[in-house]
Amino acid sequence: MDAMAPFTLLRPATVAEAAALLAATPHARLMAGGTDLVPNLRHGLGAPSTLIDLSAVAELQVLRIADGAVLLGAGVTLSQVTAHADLKRTLPALVAAALTVAGPAHRSAATVGGNLCLDTRCVFYNQSAWWRWANDHCLKHGGTVCHVAPQGRRCHAAFSGDLAPVLLVHDAQVSLASAAGTRRMPLAALYVDDGAAHLALDPGEVLCAVHVPAPPENARAGYRKARVRGAIDFPLAGVAVRAIVENGVLADLRVALTGTNARPFLVEGVEVLRGGPVDAALLATLGRLVAKQASPMRTTAMASNYRRQVASTLAQRLLRDLANGGDGL
Repeated sequence: MDAMAPFTLLRPATVAEAAALLAATPHARLMAGGTDLVPNLRHGLGAPSTLIDLSAVAELQVLRIADGAVLLGAGVTLSQVTAHADLKRTLPALVAAALTVAGPAHRSAATVGGNLCLDTRCVFYNQSAWWRWANDHCLKHGGTVCHVAPQGRRCHAAFSGDLAPVLLVHDAQVSLASAAGTRRMPLAALYVDDGAAHLALDPGEVLCAVHVPAPPENARAGYRKARVRGAIDFPLAGVAVRAIVENGVLADLRVALTGTNARPFLVEGVEVLRGGPVDAALLATLGRLVAKQASPMRTTAMASNYRRQVASTLAQRLLRDLANGGDGL
Protein backbone atom coordinates (compact mmCIF):
# COMPACT_ATOMS: atom_id res chain seq x y z
CA MET A 1 0.00 0.00 0.00
CA ASP A 2 1.07 3.57 -0.62
CA ALA A 3 1.06 6.47 1.80
CA MET A 4 -2.16 8.45 1.86
CA ALA A 5 -2.29 11.74 -0.01
CA PRO A 6 -2.16 14.86 2.21
CA PHE A 7 -5.52 15.78 3.72
CA THR A 8 -7.15 18.05 6.29
CA LEU A 9 -8.79 16.29 9.23
CA LEU A 10 -11.88 17.86 10.79
CA ARG A 11 -13.44 16.59 14.03
CA PRO A 12 -16.98 17.87 14.58
CA ALA A 13 -18.61 17.47 17.99
CA THR A 14 -22.23 17.20 16.83
CA VAL A 15 -24.19 15.71 13.96
CA ALA A 16 -25.31 19.20 12.94
CA GLU A 17 -21.70 20.36 12.77
CA ALA A 18 -20.70 17.28 10.76
CA ALA A 19 -23.54 17.86 8.28
CA ALA A 20 -22.59 21.53 7.94
CA LEU A 21 -18.95 20.64 7.28
CA LEU A 22 -19.99 18.06 4.70
CA ALA A 23 -22.23 20.58 2.95
CA ALA A 24 -19.45 23.16 2.88
CA THR A 25 -16.88 20.65 1.63
CA PRO A 26 -18.61 18.56 -1.07
CA HIS A 27 -15.61 16.37 -1.84
CA ALA A 28 -14.90 15.53 1.81
CA ARG A 29 -15.24 11.95 3.06
CA LEU A 30 -16.78 10.88 6.34
CA MET A 31 -14.66 8.61 8.52
CA ALA A 32 -15.67 6.60 11.56
CA GLY A 33 -13.43 3.63 12.39
CA GLY A 34 -11.69 3.86 9.02
CA THR A 35 -11.07 0.11 8.83
CA ASP A 36 -12.21 -0.03 5.20
CA LEU A 37 -11.79 3.58 4.11
CA VAL A 38 -8.13 3.98 5.07
CA PRO A 39 -6.89 0.85 3.24
CA ASN A 40 -8.86 1.93 0.17
CA LEU A 41 -7.33 5.40 0.26
CA ARG A 42 -3.87 3.87 0.61
CA HIS A 43 -4.68 1.83 -2.50
CA GLY A 44 -5.32 5.09 -4.31
CA LEU A 45 -9.08 4.63 -4.39
CA GLY A 46 -9.80 8.30 -3.93
CA ALA A 47 -7.73 11.15 -2.57
CA PRO A 48 -10.08 13.46 -0.64
CA SER A 49 -8.51 16.69 0.52
CA THR A 50 -10.66 16.60 3.66
CA LEU A 51 -11.69 13.83 6.04
CA ILE A 52 -14.45 14.44 8.57
CA ASP A 53 -13.78 12.27 11.63
CA LEU A 54 -17.04 11.34 13.42
CA SER A 55 -15.44 9.63 16.42
CA ALA A 56 -16.07 12.61 18.74
CA VAL A 57 -19.80 12.90 17.97
CA ALA A 58 -21.48 11.59 21.13
CA GLU A 59 -24.93 11.50 19.47
CA LEU A 60 -23.73 8.71 17.20
CA GLN A 61 -22.62 6.48 20.08
CA VAL A 62 -25.97 5.73 21.70
CA LEU A 63 -27.02 2.12 22.26
CA ARG A 64 -30.42 1.87 23.92
CA ILE A 65 -32.99 -0.91 24.35
CA ALA A 66 -36.54 -0.18 25.49
CA ASP A 67 -39.41 -2.70 25.43
CA GLY A 68 -37.45 -4.86 23.02
CA ALA A 69 -36.86 -2.07 20.49
CA VAL A 70 -33.23 -1.20 19.81
CA LEU A 71 -31.62 2.14 18.95
CA LEU A 72 -28.10 1.77 17.58
CA GLY A 73 -26.05 4.89 16.96
CA ALA A 74 -24.02 4.77 13.77
CA GLY A 75 -20.85 5.36 15.79
CA VAL A 76 -21.31 2.35 18.08
CA THR A 77 -18.37 0.02 17.55
CA LEU A 78 -18.82 -3.63 16.67
CA SER A 79 -16.97 -4.53 19.89
CA GLN A 80 -19.63 -2.67 21.84
CA VAL A 81 -22.31 -4.59 19.96
CA THR A 82 -20.72 -7.96 20.70
CA ALA A 83 -20.18 -7.16 24.40
CA HIS A 84 -23.66 -5.78 25.16
CA ALA A 85 -25.47 -8.32 27.38
CA ASP A 86 -29.00 -6.99 26.72
CA LEU A 87 -28.38 -6.88 22.98
CA LYS A 88 -27.31 -10.53 23.08
CA ARG A 89 -30.72 -11.40 24.51
CA THR A 90 -32.74 -9.06 22.27
CA LEU A 91 -30.99 -9.44 18.90
CA PRO A 92 -28.62 -12.42 19.20
CA ALA A 93 -28.34 -12.76 15.43
CA LEU A 94 -26.98 -9.22 15.17
CA VAL A 95 -24.36 -9.94 17.80
CA ALA A 96 -23.45 -13.15 15.97
CA ALA A 97 -23.09 -11.24 12.70
CA ALA A 98 -20.90 -8.60 14.33
CA LEU A 99 -18.65 -11.33 15.73
CA THR A 100 -17.95 -12.57 12.20
CA VAL A 101 -16.60 -9.19 11.04
CA ALA A 102 -12.81 -9.15 10.56
CA GLY A 103 -10.84 -9.60 13.79
CA PRO A 104 -11.04 -8.24 17.36
CA ALA A 105 -8.75 -5.28 16.65
CA HIS A 106 -10.85 -4.27 13.64
CA ARG A 107 -14.09 -4.59 15.62
CA SER A 108 -12.76 -2.28 18.32
CA ALA A 109 -12.64 0.51 15.71
CA ALA A 110 -15.23 -0.50 13.10
CA THR A 111 -18.70 0.97 13.56
CA VAL A 112 -22.30 0.03 12.85
CA GLY A 113 -22.65 2.89 10.37
CA GLY A 114 -19.40 2.02 8.65
CA ASN A 115 -20.45 -1.59 8.17
CA LEU A 116 -23.82 -0.55 6.75
CA CYS A 117 -22.16 1.93 4.39
CA LEU A 118 -19.29 -0.38 3.46
CA ASP A 119 -17.98 0.20 -0.04
CA THR A 120 -18.67 -2.56 -2.54
CA ARG A 121 -15.78 -4.89 -3.36
CA CYS A 122 -14.31 -6.55 -6.44
CA VAL A 123 -11.04 -8.24 -7.39
CA PHE A 124 -10.64 -5.66 -10.15
CA TYR A 125 -11.19 -2.73 -7.77
CA ASN A 126 -9.58 -3.59 -4.44
CA GLN A 127 -6.04 -3.67 -5.79
CA SER A 128 -2.98 -1.44 -5.72
CA ALA A 129 -2.88 1.64 -7.91
CA TRP A 130 -0.23 0.21 -10.26
CA TRP A 131 -2.21 -3.03 -10.68
CA ARG A 132 -5.35 -1.11 -11.63
CA TRP A 133 -3.37 1.15 -13.95
CA ALA A 134 -1.85 -1.87 -15.71
CA ASN A 135 -5.38 -3.23 -16.26
CA ASP A 136 -6.74 0.08 -17.57
CA HIS A 137 -8.75 0.72 -14.38
CA CYS A 138 -12.44 -0.21 -14.15
CA LEU A 139 -15.89 1.31 -14.31
CA LYS A 140 -16.04 1.80 -10.53
CA HIS A 141 -12.90 3.93 -10.38
CA GLY A 142 -11.13 5.73 -13.20
CA GLY A 143 -12.12 3.53 -16.12
CA THR A 144 -14.95 3.06 -18.59
CA VAL A 145 -15.34 -0.74 -18.60
CA CYS A 146 -16.50 -3.24 -15.99
CA HIS A 147 -13.97 -6.05 -16.26
CA VAL A 148 -16.52 -8.43 -14.72
CA ALA A 149 -19.05 -7.79 -17.50
CA PRO A 150 -17.23 -5.86 -20.26
CA GLN A 151 -20.28 -5.66 -22.54
CA GLY A 152 -22.43 -3.96 -19.89
CA ARG A 153 -22.53 -0.44 -18.50
CA ARG A 154 -23.09 -1.39 -14.88
CA CYS A 155 -20.67 -2.07 -12.02
CA HIS A 156 -21.02 -5.51 -10.44
CA ALA A 157 -18.87 -4.99 -7.33
CA ALA A 158 -20.48 -6.82 -4.39
CA PHE A 159 -21.67 -5.47 -1.06
CA SER A 160 -20.05 -7.45 1.76
CA GLY A 161 -21.29 -5.96 5.04
CA ASP A 162 -22.43 -8.50 7.65
CA LEU A 163 -24.88 -6.46 9.73
CA ALA A 164 -27.27 -5.42 6.96
CA PRO A 165 -28.96 -8.80 6.30
CA VAL A 166 -29.77 -9.32 9.98
CA LEU A 167 -31.16 -5.80 10.29
CA LEU A 168 -33.17 -6.28 7.08
CA VAL A 169 -34.96 -9.37 8.39
CA HIS A 170 -35.77 -7.39 11.54
CA ASP A 171 -37.42 -4.50 9.61
CA ALA A 172 -34.81 -1.94 10.66
CA GLN A 173 -35.01 1.72 9.70
CA VAL A 174 -32.24 4.31 9.54
CA SER A 175 -32.08 7.98 10.46
CA LEU A 176 -30.21 10.35 8.15
CA ALA A 177 -29.20 13.96 8.75
CA SER A 178 -27.99 16.74 6.49
CA ALA A 179 -27.77 20.51 6.56
CA ALA A 180 -31.30 20.52 5.10
CA GLY A 181 -32.80 18.46 7.93
CA THR A 182 -33.39 14.85 8.93
CA ARG A 183 -35.30 11.93 7.50
CA ARG A 184 -35.99 8.30 8.36
CA MET A 185 -36.47 5.41 5.97
CA PRO A 186 -36.39 1.60 5.83
CA LEU A 187 -32.88 0.21 5.76
CA ALA A 188 -33.72 -1.60 2.53
CA ALA A 189 -34.24 1.78 0.83
CA LEU A 190 -30.66 2.79 1.66
CA TYR A 191 -29.28 0.44 -0.99
CA VAL A 192 -29.22 0.60 -4.78
CA ASP A 193 -28.40 -2.33 -7.07
CA ASP A 194 -25.33 -0.66 -8.56
CA GLY A 195 -21.83 -1.50 -7.38
CA ALA A 196 -20.47 1.94 -8.28
CA ALA A 197 -23.17 3.90 -6.43
CA HIS A 198 -24.85 1.48 -4.04
CA LEU A 199 -26.06 3.95 -1.38
CA ALA A 200 -29.18 6.09 -1.78
CA LEU A 201 -27.76 8.91 0.32
CA ASP A 202 -28.42 12.46 -0.77
CA PRO A 203 -25.33 14.69 -1.07
CA GLY A 204 -24.22 15.80 2.38
CA GLU A 205 -26.20 13.19 4.33
CA VAL A 206 -24.87 11.45 7.42
CA LEU A 207 -26.17 8.09 8.62
CA CYS A 208 -27.00 8.70 12.29
CA ALA A 209 -28.78 5.70 13.76
CA VAL A 210 -30.51 2.38 13.20
CA HIS A 211 -33.94 1.69 14.69
CA VAL A 212 -34.94 -1.95 15.17
CA PRO A 213 -38.50 -2.72 16.33
CA ALA A 214 -39.04 -5.37 18.98
CA PRO A 215 -39.05 -8.81 17.31
CA PRO A 216 -42.08 -11.06 17.77
CA GLU A 217 -41.63 -13.12 20.94
CA ASN A 218 -41.83 -16.42 19.07
CA ALA A 219 -39.43 -15.41 16.28
CA ARG A 220 -36.01 -17.03 15.99
CA ALA A 221 -33.22 -15.55 13.90
CA GLY A 222 -29.68 -16.38 12.89
CA TYR A 223 -26.84 -15.39 10.58
CA ARG A 224 -24.25 -17.48 8.79
CA LYS A 225 -21.55 -16.67 6.28
CA ALA A 226 -19.14 -18.54 4.05
CA ARG A 227 -15.62 -17.21 3.60
CA VAL A 228 -12.23 -18.45 2.51
CA ARG A 229 -10.79 -18.34 6.04
CA GLY A 230 -12.64 -18.80 9.32
CA ALA A 231 -11.79 -15.26 10.40
CA ILE A 232 -10.96 -11.83 8.98
CA ASP A 233 -12.44 -12.42 5.51
CA PHE A 234 -15.45 -10.75 3.93
CA PRO A 235 -18.35 -13.08 3.12
CA LEU A 236 -18.44 -14.96 -0.15
CA ALA A 237 -22.10 -15.28 0.81
CA GLY A 238 -23.92 -14.36 4.00
CA VAL A 239 -27.49 -15.27 4.96
CA ALA A 240 -29.81 -14.02 7.70
CA VAL A 241 -33.07 -15.81 8.47
CA ARG A 242 -35.89 -14.88 10.84
CA ALA A 243 -38.60 -17.48 11.20
CA ILE A 244 -41.67 -18.23 13.27
CA VAL A 245 -42.49 -21.93 13.47
CA GLU A 246 -45.62 -23.02 15.33
CA ASN A 247 -46.31 -26.72 15.88
CA GLY A 248 -43.95 -27.61 13.07
CA VAL A 249 -45.60 -25.22 10.61
CA LEU A 250 -43.81 -22.19 9.18
CA ALA A 251 -45.90 -19.18 10.17
CA ASP A 252 -43.53 -16.45 8.97
CA LEU A 253 -40.19 -16.22 7.20
CA ARG A 254 -37.78 -13.48 6.21
CA VAL A 255 -34.46 -14.16 4.47
CA ALA A 256 -31.76 -11.66 3.47
CA LEU A 257 -28.47 -12.02 1.63
CA THR A 258 -25.12 -10.25 1.53
CA GLY A 259 -21.88 -10.82 -0.37
CA THR A 260 -23.53 -11.97 -3.60
CA ASN A 261 -25.07 -8.85 -5.14
CA ALA A 262 -24.25 -5.15 -5.35
CA ARG A 263 -26.64 -4.59 -2.43
CA PRO A 264 -27.89 -6.58 0.55
CA PHE A 265 -31.51 -7.53 0.00
CA LEU A 266 -34.54 -9.42 1.27
CA VAL A 267 -35.30 -12.53 -0.75
CA GLU A 268 -38.65 -12.15 -2.48
CA GLY A 269 -41.35 -14.79 -2.69
CA VAL A 270 -40.68 -16.55 0.63
CA GLU A 271 -44.26 -15.84 1.72
CA VAL A 272 -45.39 -18.79 -0.45
CA LEU A 273 -43.68 -21.07 2.06
CA ARG A 274 -45.88 -19.98 4.96
CA GLY A 275 -48.30 -22.54 6.25
CA GLY A 276 -46.20 -25.55 5.30
CA PRO A 277 -44.07 -27.91 7.38
CA VAL A 278 -40.34 -27.25 7.38
CA ASP A 279 -39.52 -30.40 5.49
CA ALA A 280 -37.19 -31.30 2.63
CA ALA A 281 -39.61 -30.03 -0.02
CA LEU A 282 -40.03 -26.62 1.63
CA LEU A 283 -36.29 -26.26 2.14
CA ALA A 284 -35.63 -27.16 -1.48
CA THR A 285 -38.09 -24.48 -2.60
CA LEU A 286 -36.34 -21.94 -0.38
CA GLY A 287 -33.01 -22.98 -1.88
CA ARG A 288 -34.30 -22.37 -5.39
CA LEU A 289 -35.64 -18.93 -4.45
CA VAL A 290 -32.26 -17.93 -3.00
CA ALA A 291 -30.29 -19.36 -5.92
CA LYS A 292 -32.48 -17.53 -8.43
CA GLN A 293 -32.12 -14.13 -6.77
CA ALA A 294 -28.47 -14.34 -5.72
CA SER A 295 -26.48 -13.04 -8.67
CA PRO A 296 -22.79 -13.27 -7.79
CA MET A 297 -20.41 -12.23 -10.52
CA ARG A 298 -16.66 -12.74 -10.90
CA THR A 299 -15.87 -10.27 -8.14
CA THR A 300 -13.99 -12.61 -5.79
CA ALA A 301 -11.49 -15.43 -6.12
CA MET A 302 -14.32 -17.96 -5.86
CA ALA A 303 -16.47 -19.08 -8.79
CA SER A 304 -19.79 -17.30 -9.11
CA ASN A 305 -21.90 -20.44 -9.15
CA TYR A 306 -20.15 -21.71 -6.03
CA ARG A 307 -21.20 -18.58 -4.14
CA ARG A 308 -24.77 -18.94 -5.42
CA GLN A 309 -24.97 -22.54 -4.26
CA VAL A 310 -23.40 -21.68 -0.91
CA ALA A 311 -26.02 -18.98 -0.32
CA SER A 312 -28.78 -21.45 -1.16
CA THR A 313 -27.36 -24.12 1.13
CA LEU A 314 -26.74 -21.72 4.03
CA ALA A 315 -30.35 -20.51 3.88
CA GLN A 316 -31.75 -24.04 3.91
CA ARG A 317 -29.53 -25.22 6.76
CA LEU A 318 -30.20 -22.11 8.82
CA LEU A 319 -33.98 -22.37 8.50
CA ARG A 320 -33.87 -26.09 9.28
CA ASP A 321 -31.82 -25.45 12.43
CA LEU A 322 -34.09 -22.63 13.60
CA ALA A 323 -37.18 -24.79 13.03
CA ASN A 324 -35.59 -27.57 15.08
CA GLY A 325 -35.01 -25.26 18.04
CA GLY A 326 -31.42 -24.31 17.32
CA ASP A 327 -30.12 -20.82 17.96
CA GLY A 328 -29.09 -20.31 14.33
CA LEU A 329 -25.68 -19.04 15.35
